[in-house]
Amino acid sequence: MSRLNSRTLGTLPKEVARPAYDRDKITAGFVHLGIGAFHRAHMAVYVDDLLKDNPNWAIIGASLRRPDTKEALEPQDGLYTVAIRDGEGTRPRVIGSIIKLLDANAERDDLLAAMADPQIRIVSLTVTEKGYCHDPASGELDAEHPDIVHDLANPNAPRSAPGIIVAALARRKVAETDPFTVMSCDNLPSNGETTRRIVCRFAELLDRDLGAWVSEHVAFPSTMVDRIVPATTDEDRKAVAELIGAEDAWPVMTEPFTQWVVEDDFPQGRPPFDEVGAQLVENVEPFEQMKLRMLNGSHSTLAYLGYLAGHQFVADAMADPAFVKLISDMQTGEIIPTLPNLDVDFFTYRDELLARFANPALKHRTWQIAMDGSQKLPQRLLGTIRDRLEAELSFTGLALGVAAWMRYVTGVDEDGNDIDVKDPMAERLMAIAAEAGNDPEALCDGLLEVREIFGKDLHDNDTFREVVTEHLVSLFDNGAAETVKAMAEE
Repeated sequence: MSRLNSRTLGTLPKEVARPAYDRDKITAGFVHLGIGAFHRAHMAVYVDDLLKDNPNWAIIGASLRRPDTKEALEPQDGLYTVAIRDGEGTRPRVIGSIIKLLDANAERDDLLAAMADPQIRIVSLTVTEKGYCHDPASGELDAEHPDIVHDLANPNAPRSAPGIIVAALARRKVAETDPFTVMSCDNLPSNGETTRRIVCRFAELLDRDLGAWVSEHVAFPSTMVDRIVPATTDEDRKAVAELIGAEDAWPVMTEPFTQWVVEDDFPQGRPPFDEVGAQLVENVEPFEQMKLRMLNGSHSTLAYLGYLAGHQFVADAMADPAFVKLISDMQTGEIIPTLPNLDVDFFTYRDELLARFANPALKHRTWQIAMDGSQKLPQRLLGTIRDRLEAELSFTGLALGVAAWMRYVTGVDEDGNDIDVKDPMAERLMAIAAEAGNDPEALCDGLLEVREIFGKDLHDNDTFREVVTEHLVSLFDNGAAETVKAMAEE
């Protein structure tokens, strides 16, 4: 079977959707840092829709950590398949919006040169929460992070996202070129403002004048992004190859739903995002909070409890009525009352989320969602808990999500098997768990000492400690499935 690329594109079956423009006539307007599966299933699809009438907005994509995306897609001329799955089947579409791929480690100068090019007007990023090298509890730059320490000492050879962005902006300042806009597409609260704070602080630490220039001239619009994108498996690759009649080394699998809300702040211009389904607004924060709390908070709770209960996929957990009731009750009674006023029917949104989680065709692993919990918990669960505590309201479902994370990071499941805990703090968290043994109270006390996650306020809050510990005792004594069932019966 032939490999998907520019030469074989025209030979694909007619039912396979493909770029509606001449790829030889498009040029880049974006550089995107973090060219992973989510970006390729989300923003790159919107850009693909744009390019027919806006040919100067293609994407140069860069991998910051590993060269695997470049290695997979470069022989395919940047082409790849988005496979949309639901109960009715799988619909393939070939995306052509990425015209060049770079490995930041091996091609750092090429990346910085591309970002310094005046035709690049937007630098976007999906580098996950940990890629910002920040304190997730405060949202401030972690100046002691190893990558930040390295980049401050080696500003012309940066390896972190903040370091790369500032190095490229420094080149544009020297060349007296207008700065690009920096657009975060990660799940961070007020992601534009958080990115601004981190980048400006890094620039200030590097050079006071540069910091002032970045602060004054660079725009950091916030966004809210939403699409569920499971990790691609070898089975997925085989299925896509059969559908399109060509081998694709790295297709992405996703759901029909997609949403993109963008703060309209682009001094150097932007393509008409609104013409391809994105929503342009003055303030993204309310939408972002809705999504982080209702979708991401529920997703993380499902991931930890579902994994512990033996469910490999989210849809497996959602096949259990007790899990459905737990998540629905948490969203309805604990999360929705904390949300800002929006022209959104929160209860319809809740029902849409429950249906999306239950999509049997979307094989989204609980283990995948459980990654990097130390970075995600503050945004997804702890902010909502703080609001509930301040209002003196109950937060039992949210607390169960936190307790499930604590049980998960012990690194041992309910059958005594090792859990592969993927987290930048994994070693520290598992050391705390080892010291606590199987004592839930000691485990809770030890993990609450991690101020980067819980801050001082939650550490010092007796009510929070008591509720989480109570759930943790049940998880150790009764297991996740029974704990969820008991809550559903209350």
